[in-house]
Amino acid sequence: MRRLLVTGGAGFIGSNFVRMVLSEHPDCLIVNLDKLTYAGNLENLTEFLSHGNHRFVHGDICDGPLVTRLLDEHRIDAIVNFAAESHVDRSITGPKIFIDTNVGGTLTLLEAARDKKISRFLQVSTDEVYGSLGSEGMFTERTPLSPNSPYSASKASADHFVQAFGHTWGLPYNITRCSNNYGPYQFPEKLIPLMINNAIHDKELPVYGDGLNVRDWLYVYDHCTAIWCVLQNARPGEVYNVGGCNEKPNLEVIRLILQHVGKPETLIRHVKDRPGHDRRYAIDAGKIMRDLGWKPSVTFEEGIARTIDWYLANGQWLSHVVSGDYQNYYRTMYANR
Repeated sequence: MRRLLVTGGAGFIGSNFVRMVLSEHPDCLIVNLDKLTYAGNLENLTEFLSHGNHRFVHGDICDGPLVTRLLDEHRIDAIVNFAAESHVDRSITGPKIFIDTNVGGTLTLLEAARDKKISRFLQVSTDEVYGSLGSEGMFTERTPLSPNSPYSASKASADHFVQAFGHTWGLPYNITRCSNNYGPYQFPEKLIPLMINNAIHDKELPVYGDGLNVRDWLYVYDHCTAIWCVLQNARPGEVYNVGGCNEKPNLEVIRLILQHVGKPETLIRHVKDRPGHDRRYAIDAGKIMRDLGWKPSVTFEEGIARTIDWYLANGQWLSHVVSGDYQNYYRTMYANR
């Protein structure tokens, strides 16, 4: 039986990974460590909280004694690190927590993994560490890291620490760098759930700048299968880009959402662009496809329809996560732009 410590397993990608593994791999135990900050939500895992192979622990990855105890108590053989502050906008208004969690927390996990001789440390990273592209070209695993936001700088720093622990102490590691994820259980500060939530409530859709910033979109389930594939089959020390092969300008995505929910494009409101907004990301996922046989299974058209339908069918979940502090955050980010 594989015995995983999954950090950030109540967040968007982490909870989808936990759900996928517990549903499809019955020979795996998951110890799920999550601090339950604003984007961590146990409602993401309601039907799995009592699952026999799932142990939820409310705690902080910066808590070294706790991490060490969990590794010992559950005889963990691999760590999958999803835990992170992950929203660029928040990193611009308050970067320190990104250093504390994304760098300091990763360092705490690495030290525990080294000391307990964990067989694999899988760092879940982002294509944003590569910086921004022009109108042509794609990020490969050999692209130099050139982060442009406090968020991506913190993730790039964490990636360097992972590689340093591999080089210095022989820690077996892998790093995955994904493109923009979307799908169920995503907190509505990110583009797709934000636009879905606003559209179904007939609120204006705030679009940064001209709306032509391009992202590659990866359905979250496909990302989770890629991580599992790396965990099971990759050689230690390898880095893999994970992409959905779906480059889309933000405005095209927003218009698809409006079309699907039957709302007019007059809801779109262009607002002042955020500082340092990267223009284009595009990811070459050829390495993971060639080496490990992984490929995305969901087209963007299929994935966006599934995602919108999920949010429409889960209004109670959505109403819970957009209450309280989220309303204050939304006013801060968009009221005066």
